[in-house]
Order: sequence, then C-alpha cells, then structure tokens
Amino acid sequence: MESFITANDGVRIAYRFDGAQQLPTLILSNSIATDYAMWDGQIAELSQRFRVLRFDTRGHGKSDVPLGPYSMDRLGHDVLDLMDALGIARAHFLGLSLGGFIGQWLAIHRPERIDKLILSNTAASLGTDGWSERIAGVLADHGMRESAEMFLKSWFPVEMVAENGVEIQRFRAMLHAIDPRGVAGAFAAVRDADQRRTVRLIEAPTLVIAGVDDTVTSAKHGEELAAAIPGARLVMLPGVHLSNVEQPAAYMDAVMGWLGG
Repeated sequence: MESFITANDGVRIAYRFDGAQQLPTLILSNSIATDYAMWDGQIAELSQRFRVLRFDTRGHGKSDVPLGPYSMDRLGHDVLDLMDALGIARAHFLGLSLGGFIGQWLAIHRPERIDKLILSNTAASLGTDGWSERIAGVLADHGMRESAEMFLKSWFPVEMVAENGVEIQRFRAMLHAIDPRGVAGAFAAVRDADQRRTVRLIEAPTLVIAGVDDTVTSAKHGEELAAAIPGARLVMLPGVHLSNVEQPAAYMDAVMGWLGG
C-alpha cells in the first residue's frame, strides 16, 4: 500500500489502487474495526469497470492511529485530502457502516466531489446512548480478544460464526490486528454524528443497501435513510451487517447495477 499525509493534522493514511488508470474512480470506505481488505471479495469484478481506490480509515489498518475522539468532519476531510493528493476531482463512493456515514458527509458537504453514491448497512444517526460504555470496553480489551468476538457476532449470522470458516477466520485476524484506540476514536465519531436532517440535501444519485437481520444498522435505519434522500433507491438483502461478505453475489448485482445504470 501507498500512503499520504493529511493536510491539517499530519496523519498518514494508507491507500491502494486496483484497476486501470483510465477507468472512472470508485472509492471504497470500510466499516469500524476493519481495514481495506474487507472489500477483497469485490475487487476482481469492480476493477474491471473502475479504478478502485481503497483506504484505511484513520485509526485502522496501516493508517496512523492518532488519539481520539475522531469526528465525522475529520473523517470526511481525510477523504477529500486523499482525493486532492491523488488529483481526483470527482468519484463514485461506496461506504459500508462507518464508511456510509462518511459517504453521507461527503455528499452533503462536498456534493461537487461525488458522482454516484452507495450507502451500505449504515444510518444517518445511531443516537448517543451506550457509546461511552462501548468506548471504555474496547480500550480495556488489549488485543481485541473479547471485542473481536462481539464484532463477529454483530456482523455475521450465528451459524456462520459457529462454522468458523475462512471468512470468519480472516475477519477475526483483521480484528485482532486493529488498534483499540482507533476503534474508540471511530466510535466517538459515530456517537456524535446526526445527519438525519442534512441527508435531505444530498443530490448525488444514491443507492441504500440494508440487511434484513442487521442488528448494528437496522433495516429500519436503511428505510429511513432512503426515504430522506431525494430519489434514493433502497435494496434490502437477506443477512446481517457485512452484506458484501455474507451475500456477495446479490451485493455485487446491486452495486454494479447502480453504478452502471
């Protein structure tokens, strides 16, 4: 992976390109407690049609881990700084969970930088209750041992976790490698984010993907988000939170259909 330094606070953000340079750019944004590799299963297909830009959100993966709390404004500006550093004037954007919060912020505050927008398994707001306990818990869990299992049970069906297949093992290893301080910082950004009013300002053609059994960002959150964004389309997939992993074929049908339509 390559990296760049953010303009305002000197944080190193790691990124990676896949796909030919002449193709239109598609930016992928990861969920809390994952890194750019959460999209590995989609890259072979996406990179045939797009120059895919993945990055590790600050506090995650190979990016720096500044002390939190983080803010949605700061996470949004990280993407703008990345686009500026790479000479990208406009791009499609696909964000899942935390990445979806960031995608909303970008489309609200910098509409001229976003072409088509996909908001996956996300919400405009998750409220403020319980976040202090979550932040304290993850900071106390050195090595993310207990937190890793909590995340896996929130992201995937019970049966899939119990089978402990290749994908579960891959995401468990990813979780164990994450710095808890980065997760705590991102938790704070979600805690403080409430975009329920401002999403009505989004002009980008928007697809909202939600999971029927998602317990992190519920199907209702997806319905409300799609209803609030003018002209948005809602796709409801069977499954839990990481729809791109649990339902890869249906997920890619929705994504490619939207970006190519």
